[in-house]
This record gives sequence, structure tokens and C-alpha cells, in this order.
Amino acid sequence: MRFDLTDLRLFVHVHAAGTITGGAAASHMTLASASERIRAMEDSLGAPLLTRLPRGVQPTPAGRSLLQHARAVLQQIERLQAELADYGAGLQGQVRLLCNTSALAEHLPPVLSGFLAAHAGLSVDLEERPSEQIADALRADLCDLGIASDAADLAGLQTHALWPDPLVLVVPRGHAWAGRAAIGLDEVAGAALVGLAEPSAFQAHLAQQARRLGRQLAYRARLRSFESVCRLVGQGIGVAIVPLAVARRCARTAGVQRVALAEPWAARRLVLCLRDARALAPAAQRFVQHLLGSGTTMPACRPNTSPS
Repeated sequence: MRFDLTDLRLFVHVHAAGTITGGAAASHMTLASASERIRAMEDSLGAPLLTRLPRGVQPTPAGRSLLQHARAVLQQIERLQAELADYGAGLQGQVRLLCNTSALAEHLPPVLSGFLAAHAGLSVDLEERPSEQIADALRADLCDLGIASDAADLAGLQTHALWPDPLVLVVPRGHAWAGRAAIGLDEVAGAALVGLAEPSAFQAHLAQQARRLGRQLAYRARLRSFESVCRLVGQGIGVAIVPLAVARRCARTAGVQRVALAEPWAARRLVLCLRDARALAPAAQRFVQHLLGSGTTMPACRPNTSPS
């Protein structure tokens, strides 16, 4: 079975277009050439990849498997080209880092600035994702490192504790819930909420937790930063779920009070996640050393063998 990159790109384009004609056009080839390539791929595999319908095509189970791997391979090729281009521009390596919203907003800016200032030849490709997606991307070898909540399923990854990051509810001063010791998400879901604008990995995480309770969160307003969220809460517009560090920092200036969330997933911490510390490229090893303040040696990481 031999599929080249042109085959993989064509198959992805066919799926996106829903027709071989549309896939051929997106791949800049004739319909006859595209059809011949698809047939050759199916002959090589010994199974159909597409189901031909009156108004297009759909992938078979084998086609869906090929589609998943084709996307991963093409994404890796794009990263390879980008990283080699960086070397040509004088850089000596790149760190592919995924992190959740809380890490990006509260903890990473000083870490990144210090690392980049100390390593002029290195770059960091940073992307915000929900913690569960970060773990999946690491297992699929789509990034070097991840910073995620330990409430996510990190099975099979090595982890190292970074920062406590519990989630709390913030309410206006004098709110009926302000004196509560703790409150559950099921009760919070019935209130008017203020949250971050989409797309937000943080909001996606909260929505997932609400769905597990059979609830849907209703937002009166969505803003671009935790600080703006807290200011609006302080003005009586609604309540919000934010990291404890945000609630503490904004308590006086925004006029909010915090209430503990009585949910196991809210009592979380941020952890560094990776597949295998020994297999990291030098640039990623240097970032880990900087992040953990471990000097010149690679820190020992704890294997995570069960879901958190």
C-alpha cells in the first residue's frame, strides 16, 4: 500500500468538497486524474474508500480512518516546513506548546518572555486548547509539550505539577450567594452568567461539565478577558466562574466576592504534560528546564497511568 502526499491531499479535499469533482478542483487536477488516483488508492488498499452517492461521495469506514491519518500527516508536513523555514531565518529550534486558557491568561506570559529573552535562537508555537484536547494532541504526537488541568484524562503521559488553579464562582458584593461556603454547578447553571468570548478553551470546558449534568449554561455577556468578566459581575450583570488567581486579583478593583465550587473538577492544578522526556528535542528540553527552574538537567516527570 503506497499513498503519496498528493493522494492524501486529494482525499482530504474530496471529503471537504463532498464530491470528487470538487476535490479535484481544490487539488488543481483534472477530474479524470483525481478519479484515477482514488481508484488506485482503493486498489492498493483492497477496499473501497468512498461510497458513491447520487449527489456526491461519503467516506467508508476505511475512508474515515484514512482521512484521520491523512490530516495528521499533512499537519506534520506543514509544521516541518514551518520549522525548517525558521532554521533558514536563523532560528535554532521551535517548541510546539499547547495550553489551556487559565495557563495562558495567568501564568505563561512571564515564563514565555523570560525563556525567549534567554534563548534568542528559539521560538515557541503556542496555541490555546481545552485540557482534554491537549492530552489527545500529545498522544497523537501533534505537539511537544502541554500545560493542562490535572482534572483531564492524562493517562499515558508524563506530568509535573506546576501551579494550583482551582475554579471559583465570583458574584457581586452583597449577592445572595456571597455568604455561601460552596455551591454546585447545577445551581449555578440556573443563573445568568458572564463568560469569555468564543472560541475559548475555558468556556468549552465549563460547557462540557454542564452537559454531564444535563444542563446548558446561559450567558448574558461574553467578553475577551477575565478582568472584564469580573468587572461586569461587580456591576450586577451576572455571576461567573473564573480561576481563583483571577478572583483574588480582581476582588477589590471589580467589586466581586468569591464562592467555592463544590465540584471535584474545580479543585484542580495545572501540570506540564509530555509523552517522553528523553525523546524531546533540545529546544523543548530547554523550555522544560526554564519552566521548572531545574538548571541544566532534565527534570524527572511523573508517569500518569490512570485518568485524573
